[in-house]
Amino acid sequence: MRLSDFDFDLPEALIATRPARPRSSSRLLVATPDRLTDARAIDLPDFLAPGDRLILNDTKVIPARLSGARQRDGQGGATEARIEATLLEPQANGDWLALLKPLKKVRDGETIRFSPDLNATVTGRREGAALLAFNLAGDDFDAALIAAGAMPLPPYIEGRRKADERDKEDYQTIWARASGAVAAPTASLHFDDALLSALDARGVTRTHVTLHVGAGTFLPVKADDIRDHKMHSERGRITAEAAAEINATRAAGGRIIPVGTTAMRLIETAASDDGRLIDWEGATDIFITPGYRFKVCDALMTNFHLPRSTLMMLVSAFFGVDRVREIYAHAIAEHYRFFSYGDASLLMPKD
Repeated sequence: MRLSDFDFDLPEALIATRPARPRSSSRLLVATPDRLTDARAIDLPDFLAPGDRLILNDTKVIPARLSGARQRDGQGGATEARIEATLLEPQANGDWLALLKPLKKVRDGETIRFSPDLNATVTGRREGAALLAFNLAGDDFDAALIAAGAMPLPPYIEGRRKADERDKEDYQTIWARASGAVAAPTASLHFDDALLSALDARGVTRTHVTLHVGAGTFLPVKADDIRDHKMHSERGRITAEAAAEINATRAAGGRIIPVGTTAMRLIETAASDDGRLIDWEGATDIFITPGYRFKVCDALMTNFHLPRSTLMMLVSAFFGVDRVREIYAHAIAEHYRFFSYGDASLLMPKD
């Protein structure tokens, strides 16, 4: 298929720059093969059945945007250059891969100071990014990063306003646990305690898995033939307990419903051809496009995605290109809010 098959026109006014408050007051478009229903996130239990299981990504977004200074001694005295860093991915040796702006202002071996407590030495380069060795590790690093960093909001929000203190709460799920993501699993941002209580009362169960969302989720698709696109890789984990819960739900006839494309990609990566899961840990670069045979997912809760994106391809694979076009046309006509801080959809291809 061609990239243009996943394009649509979106009025700029529908791009959300702040989330709904309370979280579960956001709108929810429920789609089956022959119906579209306008609802709210708090109504989610009404569309699920006792024994269904939601799959939730418990990754925790780190405040990965840092502003610092590189100081260099020369013949004319010390010179200082402002450096902006966006952390991308931790390395096996403890270094971080990071985007630096401007990269050309920093040499390997030089140190960038981000706060009185936090600095990093440039140890190398890789494909337009830098490798940084920080002076702190573990809990000390986490505390210093929280103090010095800002949330890495998507480009379509950053272009309209800068991240602020509100985003440290807004751009984080209420069950975030495993630090390592540089982007939020945004479908989960619609959940609050009121919605979780309503799901419990309905008999809908929940399982946590972990996929650390990377900055590659925002990379544009440039290949006209989508088969030529190389998908970014992200690290994830499914525990033996989580796998057993999912297998038991399927055996009992319950539906498996990932909340977000990250959770969907992870469990589809780890599932066997018959849909069974075992404990799994590793990296996935699964690229789900129309024609893919889903092994374990029965429905999907997800936000409204960017045109011409890999996520548009995923939802089109799940529900069909033509039906997704109808869903998005309805969402635009009814002024749903789009992208990371926007509203949600519940896609149910099996009515």
